Amino acid sequence: MAQQTNQPGNEAEKTVRDYQMVQEQLRAASLQLDQLQVQKAELSRAKDEVTGSSGKVYITVGGVIVETSKEKALADIKDKSELAEVRITSLGKQLNDLKAKEKQLGEKITQMYKQSQGA
Repeated sequence: MAQQTNQPGNEAEKTVRDYQMVQEQLRAASLQLDQLQVQKAELSRAKDEVTGSSGKVYITVGGVIVETSKEKALADIKDKSELAEVRITSLGKQLNDLKAKEKQLGEKITQMYKQSQGA
């Protein structure tokens, strides 16, 4: 019979751990999203600079700066921007799922707390 009284406590502890884990995942995903948005803004500025340039264009490849054509540089920026946008969209969906799970777990914790206070 002692196990039955411990079981609700174990469930509450597990729910709180799950809630904390979801919060940590939310923080990590938010940081990644912020970094990707900064990267996308930098790529946009790079595109503007390359588009407006009339001289030579250089890109960084593996830590080495090499001369390239304006068209190739713009194509590279476009590819990187598209990849960043796909990752931003994916992370946005992941964040929404995590927020929903956080809300659900928070409500469950609140409900468990209220039941323990009423008991």
